[in-house]
Amino acid sequence: MKYEIIKNYEPEKFRRITGLKIETFEKCLEILNKKHAEEQAKNIRKSVRKPKLSMEDKLLASLEYLREYRTYAHIAASYDVHESQIVRCVRWVETTLIKDGTFRLPGRKELLKSDTKYEVILIDTTETPVERPKKSKNFTTQERKNDTQ
Repeated sequence: MKYEIIKNYEPEKFRRITGLKIETFEKCLEILNKKHAEEQAKNIRKSVRKPKLSMEDKLLASLEYLREYRTYAHIAASYDVHESQIVRCVRWVETTLIKDGTFRLPGRKELLKSDTKYEVILIDTTETPVERPKKSKNFTTQERKNDTQ
C-alpha cells in the first residue's frame, strides 16, 4: 500500500493500518529525511538516480514488514520494486531509527529505579504430554493371536 493512498485517511484508520499515530509517523519521517540529507551531503560528487520509493513509502514498507510479518517478496511486489531493494530499505530505516534514540524505551535499570509499581500476570503455556494408556507387548500379541483364529 502506498503512502499516497493512506495519507488522507482519518487518524484512527491511519493508526489501524500503520500502527502509528500520524504525529509519530511524521516524526519518523523527519528523522529519516534528516539522515538521508546527511548521507546525500557526504556523497555530493556521485551521481545518484532518483529513487523509486519515496521516504514515506520506505517507512511504510518497513512498518508492513515489522507489523504484518509479510515477506520481502510480497512487499516488493506491492511496491513494484526488487526484493533486495526492500531488504535494504527496511534495514536502513530500522538502523536509522534505532541510532537516533528518539523512540528508545527505558532500560531495565530505569524501570527498577522508578517508583511505579507494575502488576505482571504470567501465563504458563508449556506443553504437557497427553495422557494415554500404555500399550504392553503381551496385550498386543494376544490380540493378534485372537484375530487370526
